[in-house]
Amino acid sequence: MGVDDLPMDDKAKRMRDLLSSFYSPDPSISPSPDSPSSRPQQITLDDINSTSFDPDHYMNFLVEKSNLEGLLQRHVEMAAEIKNLDTDLQMLVYENYNKFISATDTIKRMKTNIVGMESNMEGLLEKIMSVQSRSDGVNTSLFEKREHIEKLHRTYNLLRKVQFIFDLPMRLGKCIKSEAYADAVRFYIGAMPIFKAYGDSSFQDCKQASEEAMAIIIKNLQGKLFSDSESIQARAEAAVLLKQLDFPVESLKARLLEKLAQSLEDLQLKTKELSNASVDSKDSSKEESIPCSEPAAAHEASVREFAEALRAYCVIFPDSENQLVKLAQDLVTKHFETTGEYVKERICSAELLRVLRVIWKDVLLMDEVLHEAALPDYSLEAAKVAVKQYVASKFSHLLHDISDALTKVHVRQKDGGKEYSLQVVLETSKKAVLQGSMDVLLDFRQILEDNLELLVNLKDLIIDLVQEGFQDFFRALDDHFLLLSGRNISPSQDQGLIEGTQGDKAFAGLVLVLAQLSVFIEQTAIPRITEARSHLIEIAASFSGGGVRGYENGPAFVPGEICRIFRSAGEKFLNLYIKMRTQRISLLLKKRFTTPNWIKHKEPREVHMFVDLFLQELGAIGREVKQILPQGLRRHRRNDSNGSTASSRSNPLREEKLTQSNTQRARSQLLETHLAKLFKQKVEIFTKVEYTQESVVSTIVKLSLKSLQEFVRLQTFNRSGFQQIQLDIQFLRTPLKENVEDEAAVDFLLDEVIVGASERCLDPIPLEPPILDKLIQAKLARTRDQIPSAS
Repeated sequence: MGVDDLPMDDKAKRMRDLLSSFYSPDPSISPSPDSPSSRPQQITLDDINSTSFDPDHYMNFLVEKSNLEGLLQRHVEMAAEIKNLDTDLQMLVYENYNKFISATDTIKRMKTNIVGMESNMEGLLEKIMSVQSRSDGVNTSLFEKREHIEKLHRTYNLLRKVQFIFDLPMRLGKCIKSEAYADAVRFYIGAMPIFKAYGDSSFQDCKQASEEAMAIIIKNLQGKLFSDSESIQARAEAAVLLKQLDFPVESLKARLLEKLAQSLEDLQLKTKELSNASVDSKDSSKEESIPCSEPAAAHEASVREFAEALRAYCVIFPDSENQLVKLAQDLVTKHFETTGEYVKERICSAELLRVLRVIWKDVLLMDEVLHEAALPDYSLEAAKVAVKQYVASKFSHLLHDISDALTKVHVRQKDGGKEYSLQVVLETSKKAVLQGSMDVLLDFRQILEDNLELLVNLKDLIIDLVQEGFQDFFRALDDHFLLLSGRNISPSQDQGLIEGTQGDKAFAGLVLVLAQLSVFIEQTAIPRITEARSHLIEIAASFSGGGVRGYENGPAFVPGEICRIFRSAGEKFLNLYIKMRTQRISLLLKKRFTTPNWIKHKEPREVHMFVDLFLQELGAIGREVKQILPQGLRRHRRNDSNGSTASSRSNPLREEKLTQSNTQRARSQLLETHLAKLFKQKVEIFTKVEYTQESVVSTIVKLSLKSLQEFVRLQTFNRSGFQQIQLDIQFLRTPLKENVEDEAAVDFLLDEVIVGASERCLDPIPLEPPILDKLIQAKLARTRDQIPSAS
């Protein structure tokens, strides 16, 4: 086997062994007895490279284990290995030869460069020796003068110190007059070593005068320490100076800390100042380069003084750290309490951020001198409460704005003023809901985009608060709608309405506005709030979940649930509006049918006045729904042959009745006519109410006619009374069918009223068609005459 036929690892090992044998030819180096090679093992091809290789043993081994062909093959392989080894050895010699030549050339260059260096070094040594000799000569010549100068200098310093000691009482007096107590203390402390050494002999008078002056200074410092007119910084400096004079200030610690606590009242942010500052900020430019206002600068200066006082007190009273920490935390707490009161007002995000920046700057100033208080973490917890209050305040103001937009109709009607347009109320309310919600989102987006360090760690919390705020806001809005409607609506009942004593206090027009506004919130407002990703991408994207709540709690804002709430609310309010209007008409009908004595009713001469009142109520309803609801499509249109005024002249059954004079036969024919009509037509009376003008008006008309039918069945009529009912109902056919979408149902209900009256009539003889038409035409003529006069 040749070297080239070996694997890469074996070949590398083989080359390393060759190099090792070449550079370490000492045969004395042999493996240790404990090495793997010294242990008896089976002879392999690698044993040829070992120092203990036995050729005879190896040949015997090959002869025993191999045949002739194997020996010849091994011979060829060994010849190839020998040839490869010779080639490798030759290459190795060539490579080392090149290195030897390169080393020789390098040595020659070094020898050439060193030539002449010895002479240069000798010249340099001579110059150094010459400079040293001249320097020694100069030092020798100036030695006596230098020693004399140093002696004079020491004498001068001593005289200056002596002069300072003699001048110290005068200096202290000047410091007392100028209140430069720090300089006085520094001068006195500097003279203390001399007074201790010579105060009882040479400088006795100076020491006595200085001590008298320092007694005055100590007294003044004590007065400054407890003076309310002095700043915190001045008090702290006085305490430091007293401690430098070894004055027992520990006894004054309680009073000093009490003074420091009293100073918190002046440092606390004031709601009035914040409000005034916010007004000033709205009037000023929005550029960042605007300098701070004077109150802000004064507040910052005061807080700096307080921070320096904390620093000084930490030095003076090392054991008062806990009390100082509590004072600093109390200041932060009061700041955020003021902020909580401030955010209850209608402020924007810029104003909140400005206040939080002021607080955060105060926190950083105090944290530099009192790091043990951990004020950043403490303020972070307090900021969570302030942000929650701000979010709650924003949604509270939004709810108030929507309520104001809705209750304008109440104010106008209660004051007896001009009728307020329901359409304006609806549009204003829609704008308050949608634009107000988008403004709230934009406001919170500005908070999230701000880089204030205090808010960076609260961004997830703010997102959750906004989502929860919207969820709670729309639920509260639904409750507020119920309150404005004057009804308590129970979600546990299918019909959703419970009779209440406050039902009459709510205006029907407002209830109709609430119904349409609920539809708008479900179909437009909620999708716009959740999908407005063009300019509110951060917050809108977060509505899919996230924040600090985690996935286990689910998203805080569930649009589907809110849509279901307002879909149900819209239906309830629409039904409530119909019920309120129907009840008002029912009161009119009840009064109409309970007032006269139908047994003694006189022959009808004109359409009764209740018809006009009934149509006026329907007209008012029509005007309301036209302002709020869209127009729909009419259904079940009928020809005039099914119940118009003209049909009374062309109906063969009625012509036949004119020829009958027998009362009993006429009654039977009338009943047969209506029974035949009842079985001939299959009319669907009540259908689901839709958000259209025709559907609402039709439902109210149907319910009113059903009430009319019930009132008729509670009375007993003579012939004239029955004919009066016939005349009134016949007149109502045309105007009612003009305002409803289902004419067939109205026709059916009108016929039902006549049938009910005939059943309750003692002598049900109807009016003759010519008389009926004459009375109706007379009523129409009077109505046309009254319209120009009314205008």
